[in-house]
Amino acid sequence: MHITIPKENSKIELRVPMLPMNVEKLVKKGAKITIEAGLGATVGITDAEYKKAGATIEKKRKKVLSTGDIVLRLRKPDVKEVASSKKGSIHISYLDPFNEPKLLTAFAKQHVSAISMEMIPRSTRAQKLDALSSQASLAGYAAVIVAAENLQKIFPMMMTPAGTIQPSKVFIIGAGVAGLQAIATAKRLGAKVDAFDTRPVAKNDVLSLGAKFVEVDLGETGQTAQGYAKALTEEQLKKQRDVMKQYCAQADVVITTAQVFGRKAPIIVTKEMIDAMKPGSVVVDLAIETGGNVEGAVYGKIVDKKGVKIIGLANMPAKVALNASLMYSNNLYNLLDEFWNKEKKTFELKPDDEIIKGCLITHGGVIVHPSFAPKKGEKK
Repeated sequence: MHITIPKENSKIELRVPMLPMNVEKLVKKGAKITIEAGLGATVGITDAEYKKAGATIEKKRKKVLSTGDIVLRLRKPDVKEVASSKKGSIHISYLDPFNEPKLLTAFAKQHVSAISMEMIPRSTRAQKLDALSSQASLAGYAAVIVAAENLQKIFPMMMTPAGTIQPSKVFIIGAGVAGLQAIATAKRLGAKVDAFDTRPVAKNDVLSLGAKFVEVDLGETGQTAQGYAKALTEEQLKKQRDVMKQYCAQADVVITTAQVFGRKAPIIVTKEMIDAMKPGSVVVDLAIETGGNVEGAVYGKIVDKKGVKIIGLANMPAKVALNASLMYSNNLYNLLDEFWNKEKKTFELKPDDEIIKGCLITHGGVIVHPSFAPKKGEKK
């Protein structure tokens, strides 16, 4: 089985889909690996290291894309590149399937079996394959570090002969994977941390990390099968905002992580809340790539609103690109390993397996995932 790995073609992407250690493991399983020249340059890994691991180096991108029985990537491909794919091949990467109908149609037309890493089920068995969680954890860490760099205060309390410095106050909205890692990181740096989540189930996790859980009586809430918070009603949002305004006003740092799977991120921090914050405060919007939680946040930029810095930097995991690459590389390897046929030395696509059923978007020339397949009578 021939596995090919092209370079990422996004200007903001420093991560790479697979590291030499996992290339070597796949070669030992009997796979032939070809990488595009310069694959690991953004994280300081040379072609020689990949070659030592058993990979072939190819300079022509089109050849990398067109010869693979399996193509491994990190970000979704450009629609135009799909036509270069080998018919009957398997493509594995992030696909943003809810927002990329043309990409899904292109995969189906090319008879490519496309696996979306975002759609890996959040089950116990699939934990080691779950790229969303591995990258979100690093995003939560990086968000705190970025906030600390932009704050004109230190995080911990310090008692010195020159006086006592009070700890910074950090308010984290959303206690999923990213939020919990942000809480843990801010606590390690010595900050006083408050956290809020619409899911009552998150309270114990927040408390276990030493933060205070902000409780708002929102009535019935819950989470989706993917572990995301369910969308709130307008009445619930108003109640939530009233309480959060008080905490934002007291905070030195606010970090938002609230996302609804497959939908635009909700506005959580309003202009009114920003206006109530102290000059010199910092807000980090971790949901900026899905529309943003913060009113006034600008994708890819740091903006100043009456002395409050609003940070809308995209691709936060790339701030720690080597670790993020390692974790994503392990996710990809674990997915291949889960379905590797040792006798045939090949990856066996099993459409009826619960993991594959959850993340296989196109197969056999059609869109097969029920969330994206056209309904009866609809056109593709």
